[in-house]
This record gives sequence, C-alpha cells and structure tokens, in this order.
Amino acid sequence: MRESETTQVSQLIRKTTIYSTVEQFSNNNPAFTKASLRNLIFKANKRHSSKGILEGNGLIEARAILRVGRKVLIHEERFFQWIESQANLNSSV
Repeated sequence: MRESETTQVSQLIRKTTIYSTVEQFSNNNPAFTKASLRNLIFKANKRHSSKGILEGNGLIEARAILRVGRKVLIHEERFFQWIESQANLNSSV
C-alpha cells in the first residue's frame, strides 16, 4: 500500500470511529481540555456533598460516555448533542 492510500485509509477509520478516549477527544477538539472532560465525566454520576445528594449532569443519560472497566470512552456525536442541550437549558432559564 502506498503512503497516500495508507493516509486515506487512516482518515476513513478516524471518520468511522464512534468512540474516543479522553485524550483522543481532547486532541481532536482543543476547546475541551483533558481536565475539563474529566471534570464533566466525574460530575456525570450522582454524588454526595455537604449540601446532600447532587444529581449528575446528564452525560450518562445522553449515552455520551461509555465506561469499559476503568476506561472512559466518549461518543462524539452524542457529546455535542448533550452540549447543545445544555446551551438550550441555560438560555431558557
């Protein structure tokens, strides 16, 4: 396989890949740092605080993240749909 064919194949694979790791997602979408993504992932679950139980942010319900063991994978299309829904929620308040 020539180099140009290899490049085309790798680009096709990237386009068809649905899930990305936190690092891959951050590299492909520089607006989201690894730290900010990990913060959103942490806040996806219900959690206890001094104010009581805090609800998750909706990433899990939107099926935007998938946990496989300790690895967290991000579904890019669903993540951006979730981002849009958050923008819509905040603008209607």
